[in-house]
Amino acid sequence: MARWCLVIGLLLSVVWLAGCTVYREKPVKTLADATGGESLERALWHDIKDKDWKDVRVHMTSNFVFVSPEGRLDREATLAAFRKMDVKEYSIGDLTTELSGNVFVATYTITLRGTIGGQPLPGAPQRRVSVWHQQKSGWMMISHAVIGNEASAGGAPGTPDAK
Repeated sequence: MARWCLVIGLLLSVVWLAGCTVYREKPVKTLADATGGESLERALWHDIKDKDWKDVRVHMTSNFVFVSPEGRLDREATLAAFRKMDVKEYSIGDLTTELSGNVFVATYTITLRGTIGGQPLPGAPQRRVSVWHQQKSGWMMISHAVIGNEASAGGAPGTPDAK
């Protein structure tokens, strides 16, 4: 009898553990579905690639600031620059997030493939940082920056010199 209890217990444990691996992680498709720093960044770039400017704008604070080696942009100027982009593919790597209270800071590299203003996007990876703040309406991006000198940013999308 004890042997059967052990066998049944082991089988139930195996079934329970297998249930944790049966369902794959559901990829975040919109900023509203994102729950952490990594998913916020992936959703942001998914929206930029899909040209969902309404979702991008709704998740940027009214006092949003974009900074790059070429200068500083406010929310509307950043959106105008992003609208010039035609991102075909992107690859995010080296992503780290830090949570402090209701603020996420995400740092990562991104390689973009596509065009901006009809010209090819820089092929080299760009180092970026975003700051997200949780508000009543959800996660809002308050700042985004391209880090590096002008040569490494290569006319980074969303910068004044981007064509």
